[in-house]
Amino acid sequence: MAFLVLPLAGLVVRAPWATLWQRLTEPGALTALRLSLQTATVATVLCLVLGVPLAWLLARVEFPGRRVVRALVTVPLVLPPVVGGVALLLVFGRKGLLGAWLDATFGVTLPFTTTGVVVAEAFVAMPFLVIAVEGALRGADTRFEEAAATLGAGRWTTFTHVTLPLVAPGIAAGGVLCWARALGEFGATITFAGNYPGITQTMPLAVYQTMEGGDLSGAVVLSLILLAVSVTILAALRDKWITQG
Repeated sequence: MAFLVLPLAGLVVRAPWATLWQRLTEPGALTALRLSLQTATVATVLCLVLGVPLAWLLARVEFPGRRVVRALVTVPLVLPPVVGGVALLLVFGRKGLLGAWLDATFGVTLPFTTTGVVVAEAFVAMPFLVIAVEGALRGADTRFEEAAATLGAGRWTTFTHVTLPLVAPGIAAGGVLCWARALGEFGATITFAGNYPGITQTMPLAVYQTMEGGDLSGAVVLSLILLAVSVTILAALRDKWITQG
């Protein structure tokens, strides 16, 4: 407990409380916070659009190679984020597998843009959503879906009116975890999107740059914001995750 709690307590003890509000309202901090909230939210929406159908596929459809697909989905959980950023560059960079086509056809460039931040955050955060939703789908009682089918409901109607309400708590929990992971993403973001204030500099990158500049107090203040968000997320999901078992 001491090993886990003392570093967090160190942030609170060493925080410059006398100048905390002044530092929090500095333009650079507010810009980084605003960008972090915006990109994390958009990344979470992207993860919901792509991740919920993928979780349903893994939970309800038998197909060859399902175990391989499930393993590939969880790779970003253990892959070093910097490696993920390099991989994104090789695919979506101007000379990447898809990036060259996007640039030549649509004039779209993802690296070192705000959109690139969203892509990097979604890449590392989506597994949290998929795992949570797949677990909720596997734990849901399929008899309700079978009853809806026997009453003449089509697949889409059953999915939207029966399946989604059944697993809504799991989707919500997965979405919150996904958002929190996106908010704290660093390695893939700085590798794929860079560290440009107002464009790609999110809160974790601002902490890094402030620390590199020798402003320890400023780095502590920015870190406290992320710590507060993490504690809030943990408290919100306490009944869902901690009290189980």
